[in-house]
Amino acid sequence: MIHQTWKDADLPPAWQKWAESWRLHHPGWGYRLWTDADNRAFLQEHYPWFLPVYDGYPEPIMRADAIRYFLLDHFGGLYVDLDFECLKPVTDLLDGRELVLGCEPEAHTRLSLARQRGFTRIVGNAFIASRPGHPFWAAHVHRRLVGAHKLPGTLDATGPFFLTRAVDSAPEPDSITVVGPEVLYPEVSPHATELFGPQEADYDRAYAVHHWSGSWACDTASAPRVSAGRRFPFWVSQERQPVADGLLNLEAQRRRWASGVPTPTVSCLMVTKDRSATARRAIRCFTAQTYPDLELVVLEDGTDDALERHIRDLGDPRIRHHRLPPERRTLGELRNEAVDRATGAYVCQWDDDDLYDPERVESQMAAILALGADACFLARERLWWPARRKLAISCARVWEGSMVCAKGRLPRYPAERRGEDTPVAEEIVRSCRVVSIDAPDLYTYVCHGNNTFDESHFAEHFEVATQAWAEPGAYVGQLLAMAARLPLEPADIAHAETETEAGTETEAETGTGNEAAAARTYERKPRPAPEPAPAPASERPPVLVLTPLKDAAAFLPGYLDRLRTLDYPREAISLGLLEGDSRDSTPELLRQVLPGIESEFRRVTLVHRDFGLQLAGPRWAPGIQRRRRAVLAKVRNHLLARALADEEWVLWLDVDVTGYPADLVQRLLGARKDIVVPHCATAPGGPTYDLNTFVLKPGAGRLNWDQWLRDGILQPPRGFGRTYLDELRGRGLVRVDSVGGTALLVRAELHRDGLTFPSFPYRQVIETEGLAAMALDMGTACWALPDLEVVHPHHGAPQPEAATPTVTHGR
Repeated sequence: MIHQTWKDADLPPAWQKWAESWRLHHPGWGYRLWTDADNRAFLQEHYPWFLPVYDGYPEPIMRADAIRYFLLDHFGGLYVDLDFECLKPVTDLLDGRELVLGCEPEAHTRLSLARQRGFTRIVGNAFIASRPGHPFWAAHVHRRLVGAHKLPGTLDATGPFFLTRAVDSAPEPDSITVVGPEVLYPEVSPHATELFGPQEADYDRAYAVHHWSGSWACDTASAPRVSAGRRFPFWVSQERQPVADGLLNLEAQRRRWASGVPTPTVSCLMVTKDRSATARRAIRCFTAQTYPDLELVVLEDGTDDALERHIRDLGDPRIRHHRLPPERRTLGELRNEAVDRATGAYVCQWDDDDLYDPERVESQMAAILALGADACFLARERLWWPARRKLAISCARVWEGSMVCAKGRLPRYPAERRGEDTPVAEEIVRSCRVVSIDAPDLYTYVCHGNNTFDESHFAEHFEVATQAWAEPGAYVGQLLAMAARLPLEPADIAHAETETEAGTETEAETGTGNEAAAARTYERKPRPAPEPAPAPASERPPVLVLTPLKDAAAFLPGYLDRLRTLDYPREAISLGLLEGDSRDSTPELLRQVLPGIESEFRRVTLVHRDFGLQLAGPRWAPGIQRRRRAVLAKVRNHLLARALADEEWVLWLDVDVTGYPADLVQRLLGARKDIVVPHCATAPGGPTYDLNTFVLKPGAGRLNWDQWLRDGILQPPRGFGRTYLDELRGRGLVRVDSVGGTALLVRAELHRDGLTFPSFPYRQVIETEGLAAMALDMGTACWALPDLEVVHPHHGAPQPEAATPTVTHGR
């Protein structure tokens, strides 16, 4: 059976011949083109539990990605994207194999989106062949879809990046065949070709070729969202005299462009200084624009090179960064410099701290070209004050920052440090033909606390706003609608999920500006007051203790002895151990003790898998944390997939822990929380060892977290914006913003629902910290018992300064 999918039964003509190529080379094979309606009906009948996730995907491509993983589980067969062309029968390729996928070209791993995630290969999801009922699907991929469904991008939630991680963590990798790019993906995408030059394709060895129509490898985070049938009011003036007004039909101009009418190049001009976080957000707005012929001129005269490095990593030839010496030139002088460097026939002001709808430039250029104008301004803008939870639509005026103007008609900016664009806008209106359009959603003017004008300036705008949403319910609804189109950080809208029910958040969650995003990574709900320390649980549900092992021979005997001291019934304790990459006698020692522990505990799973992690230096060095903890996450996920059966709870426990109370399990269960950790200290009553468990300090949202971002993960020094459990003794049961894995109790159902340890930066954190962030995205908070101590000495290593590297996990 060959499966393909499209929104309806009318295939685009360009794809019909490629779809026919599969039937031509495979006569006698079944063929089914699944429409959107077919797909949902199929899920309703066979996988109704997945419909809430499926229907909740914000992008149709996510549903198109996800459905293939269910069709292949149910029917088996071959799924191919419509832009895949068959060159010869694939029968020999599939013969004797259970699941066949292919790697994309190596050049794709050098594209910025792949580099940011550290991929050494990318498993494509455009060609998948599977036998029906392969355990990779129901036992692994379907669960991971649930855990990943709130990730911000299609690639990570459902697409090739998701599938690559799923293959890398597959519980039965031996039954999966991943062929090289020369077999199924011989051609490099056009974007990779543009960046890296032509790549030779070997068609003699290829069974098929992917033509990369609309592929992720255009190297943008997501496709622009285009609205249909849009109309908005306009009025035109000529040298301040009214000329015309009415409704502008954006579709009419789109049809003219589609017929071959040229689209003049527009130069978006961004002047910035040491505001990397907001500038990156504005750049994401630029890359999402639907207007085709754009460039972004970024002029920076600060000392921080973070934005320059970010632009270099993006590899987008349309974005040009220019660094100027810090000569304290005025904003007006810098704007003139940016105009001089622009190559487009039109220039567009693109402030580094505001937000722009994907259709902003397209709409304004449509107005200019359709109405013969020299410039376009927005008559109203959206106003957003995140710290005060306020949204509004401004009064009607000429909004200077919204300007798009023919470069030849633009006057010079005065050498002012603020307000420099007001006289320019006034001169354009006085001397040019100008169109104003009333589409306030195209531009969001953001008050973040570090604007050129102070907060009183914004307060005045809100006082005269034509519409405002300040009540919690109304504000949340508008914010979520805004987030559906704009590239907001998850932390920007974190409070929206529960604010209407739970009220306001604490100070730690109300920081302004994007620097607060990192500190608010973990938070989704207002922090409750500490609860009294719970009594030990009386029930004894089955518990699976999971422990990764590497070079653990010195610790293993003590580890087993301490398990035997637990007063929890051994018939209710299962044990899962994963050994890998050991250079000592750990494998031999495990073989010796295995018969004994199998007779003592409910069930024992012993797994061996090498991940190739050998560290030349100390394990706490910041430069190796991304790689080290990525491997730790993969170890945990692999062990979990292999060992979890019918147990109700999973207790992660490090092999080099040296002490804990006999009633550890009962006291953790007594917390009655889905995720809970004890206090891992270096000695009884001593300082905290596991610094991955912490609570954000009040005001943490106002700190500059970007300075501690390394290799895509936060690695701040000890105590920066974080409170550890040694400062919370005597507080009973407390909610925490992150957890470590030295000792960690998780309800097994959460793991079954897709909660895993991210092996890649997830909201700028990874592994156990990433699990905490993912749990919150799935609606589950994390808790800690500061007075329930697990002892983990430093084993002779110096205490690290950064929080990220402190957990050893016996590795």
